[in-house]
Amino acid sequence: MSLTKNDVLAVLKEIPATKGGTNLVDANHVKNVLIFGDEVVVEVISESPALHVKKKLEVDILKVIHEKIDKKLKVEVKIEVPKAAEERANLIRGEALPGVKNIVAIASGKGGVGKSTVAANLAISLKSMGFSVGLVDADIYGPSVPTMFDIENARPGTITVDGKSKMDPVESYGIKILSIGFFAKADQAVVWRGPMASKALNQLLRDAHWGELDFMIIDLPPGTGDIHLSTVQAVPISGAVIVSTPQNVALADARKGVAMFKVENINVPILGMIENMAYFSPPELPSNKYYLFGQGGVRNLANQLQVPFLGELPLVQSIRESGDVGRPAALQEGTAVQKQFEEITRNMVSELMKRNEELPPTEVTRITTMAGCSAVNK
Repeated sequence: MSLTKNDVLAVLKEIPATKGGTNLVDANHVKNVLIFGDEVVVEVISESPALHVKKKLEVDILKVIHEKIDKKLKVEVKIEVPKAAEERANLIRGEALPGVKNIVAIASGKGGVGKSTVAANLAISLKSMGFSVGLVDADIYGPSVPTMFDIENARPGTITVDGKSKMDPVESYGIKILSIGFFAKADQAVVWRGPMASKALNQLLRDAHWGELDFMIIDLPPGTGDIHLSTVQAVPISGAVIVSTPQNVALADARKGVAMFKVENINVPILGMIENMAYFSPPELPSNKYYLFGQGGVRNLANQLQVPFLGELPLVQSIRESGDVGRPAALQEGTAVQKQFEEITRNMVSELMKRNEELPPTEVTRITTMAGCSAVNK
């Protein structure tokens, strides 16, 4: 067949542009199409510098040309990001933290759904799998991580790195931890405006010596606000996890939490949703499940929003008690609760590896092997 540029442009109209709600051709995002026998070179524009967005664009172009024209064609895709888009991204996404490989934000639409408890136990589960883990308590106005790790009276040390004085995070159960709670008295309210709170968070992240970490877990405050935007501006977030209980009032806010991370100026991949307090099983009737807040609400919402469902956690007294005494429930070896946290953690790592295109294949294999999930190499 005699292939023409118009033939290629016709099929490229089936691919949405990365910005503007139209297709690549009508958005003028196709810079050039070159044809050399059975070789096709497509030069296009991506309005997003995010690796996963550019990768999806490349895959979509390859797929549509091979399916609609000829699967034997050799196709090369060249993607250019406009300077203005790069500059916007640089304003939004901070530089990587030295030595920190993956940063996962734990968020919730509303308070009281157990977000901090989940964040603490995910960190413990990752550590038990052999990963090096850091935990940042970014809930500036209501820090609870020091209580959950029994380090309320601890204070970060100082360490000199390359001639600069840095905070040395507090370590508990092998996890490096920083929280605004270390710098405020137990009965002292943190009454700060947004810019001051954001500055404090930036110091927790950047003025500390974290060393080499496989994962940093950031426990965000509930809702959507300054701290969330400041976190995305401060460091490149690998992905976000949304925690919610199954009742409608919580789900409405969880939906907003997912939408926040999908906003163009934030654009953080959603690794999945977790349903907390999913059901209650009395100790004397462990096989019985009572769905006090409704059944399957988070799972159904995840399906509607087309994001992964990572798992559910029961309403169990031992989870509350373990948090109160400073020993997270995921440390309870051999219990059902520990196994549930480990399964959710494996699911989270698996989803992260699917989206992490910056890591070399050997690193993807190492992380997924340690987590006990299937390695994904795109």
